[in-house]
Amino acid sequence: MDGLRELTADDPQWIGDYRLLSRLGSGGMGRVYLARSEGGRTVAVKLVKAELAAEEEFRDRFRAEVAAARRVGGRWTAPVLDADTEAPVPWVATGYIAGPTLSEVVGGTYGRIRNPGPLPLYSLQRLAYGLACALRDIHGVGLVHRDLKPSNVLLTIDGPRVIDFGIARALDAVGDRTRTRTGTVLGSPSFMSPEQVRGHRAGPPSDVFCVGSVLAYAATGRQPFGSPASGFHSVMFKIAQEEPELTGAPDGIRGLIQDCLSKDPDARPSPREIADRTGPVPGGPFAAPWLPAELIASLGQHAVRLLDTDTPPGGRPPTLTSTRLSPAPASPPLAEPSAPAPRRRRLPLLLATTSAIAAAAATAVAVPLLSGGASADQSASDIPARFVGTWSGPMLRDGEPTGQQRRFVITNGTVGEVVANSTSLGATYECRSDGKLVSVTAHDGHPALRLDTKVVRSVPAGRCAALGEHTLQAGKGGTLNWAAAGRTATLHRTGPAQAAVPAGLIGTWQRPNADGYGSRRLTLKQAPAGSTVLTTVVAGRGGRCTTHADLFAAEGDRLTLGPSVVARPAPGCAPGNSSVLRLNPDGTLHHEFLGHDKQPRTYSRAK
Repeated sequence: MDGLRELTADDPQWIGDYRLLSRLGSGGMGRVYLARSEGGRTVAVKLVKAELAAEEEFRDRFRAEVAAARRVGGRWTAPVLDADTEAPVPWVATGYIAGPTLSEVVGGTYGRIRNPGPLPLYSLQRLAYGLACALRDIHGVGLVHRDLKPSNVLLTIDGPRVIDFGIARALDAVGDRTRTRTGTVLGSPSFMSPEQVRGHRAGPPSDVFCVGSVLAYAATGRQPFGSPASGFHSVMFKIAQEEPELTGAPDGIRGLIQDCLSKDPDARPSPREIADRTGPVPGGPFAAPWLPAELIASLGQHAVRLLDTDTPPGGRPPTLTSTRLSPAPASPPLAEPSAPAPRRRRLPLLLATTSAIAAAAATAVAVPLLSGGASADQSASDIPARFVGTWSGPMLRDGEPTGQQRRFVITNGTVGEVVANSTSLGATYECRSDGKLVSVTAHDGHPALRLDTKVVRSVPAGRCAALGEHTLQAGKGGTLNWAAAGRTATLHRTGPAQAAVPAGLIGTWQRPNADGYGSRRLTLKQAPAGSTVLTTVVAGRGGRCTTHADLFAAEGDRLTLGPSVVARPAPGCAPGNSSVLRLNPDGTLHHEFLGHDKQPRTYSRAK
């Protein structure tokens, strides 16, 4: 298969529970392998470079970004299936997308097509729609891609897929020396936004600008602000100051590209607006293939060869002691005999696949794609749109308040897939669980989501346990009613799990210790809900203690944080309770603890 290289003596045989088949590529972040799970699912495993893993700030950011990326639905992206962010060399496994990159197809390096170059208008419109839907899902969980470029867009028979989201941001934490030593570059010069070029914060509009650059490349075969071969600084100047070169872009897509490439972030369309402008067209529930027939046939041949790739011998995976994220359900194996099936047993499946692909390419058999009826991402999901989003509310037990909070992030998906992430916050604990969709009907026959949950993080360790089946039903006034193991909550829709720490709280705050020796310093940073936002450093007679706490919710100028975890111990250093931070009228910082007799503390901004 194109892009696959044999493993060498330097490559491991196993990463986690995945048997490596070949090497897909390598870059500044590390190596990427094609691998297969014991259940038969083909995945792509990215192994981070050891030099990056040695940087504590990178590992912290990588951990948070992978956790957020798991909440992104897999319709328009390569879903994150598994990860070990605590391993000596961390890794992440995503669904393998059997298709070439946009850069390979347009640039002519995908060897199976005779006529590379710009895509036709109908393909461009559906490419724009798919990219918009991917960004909508990525931004919906508080992530920004930050490195959207043609090589991070894969073309498949049923639409484009965006890869490598939620990882580039971790590189912000890497020191310049490490970045130089590993060859890591933040962003790709020709596909940066003006904000990135100027060193400003890259928010969701930055990704929209990159969509414009990607569409311009797909429409013309050229990078709209020039190639790095003409000079890195020249390209960055053009991105920041000059208009794009769009000669040859079809009239039906040119206006959208120009809007996306506005220098003013506020003037760019949102992903939803892009989808509305390029979305499903009239003509029934089926449409012709979205790519030229020659490319569709080539993609089918690629998929057939993937099915015919044998897993090499290599015994069982090594036993590892590590903290892992729970893997998403694997796809069913190709066959289910009690003993390994001989190679020829797969022949009927391969012949059927080949015949179907050839028929689709030769006679333009209708393929359910991005047009007609309901949008493709909705039709592929069992989750009613009414349920999708972020929800939170206070928990009751047997009808009595518990003082605990429950938050759900629900995404599109189908029965058998992980579609929800749930967080339960108490005074002394925080529990996070992944919810696999069991049914969309309650036991009484009414519409509901029934979820089977599995704990993926417990603070403190060992405190949390799964509550069995969770049920979510539509409530009054746009709410959701949640129930599990005698516990209930009325959940209200909130903003997405985004970077919501108010600007007035960000920075370092301090106060002297009670004994007058040393100090206590709090540092708050911007990060999505579920990520570390607070670092506390206590320097005293016993030494120096460091703790971290994650953001649970932000409401106005009030932050609710989970219990703190000791990162650097010292005598007398202990984890702390969940807490609340807010600004006092005089500009000082108020810190109070939940369910604790400890008095609130006041901090002044560090000078």
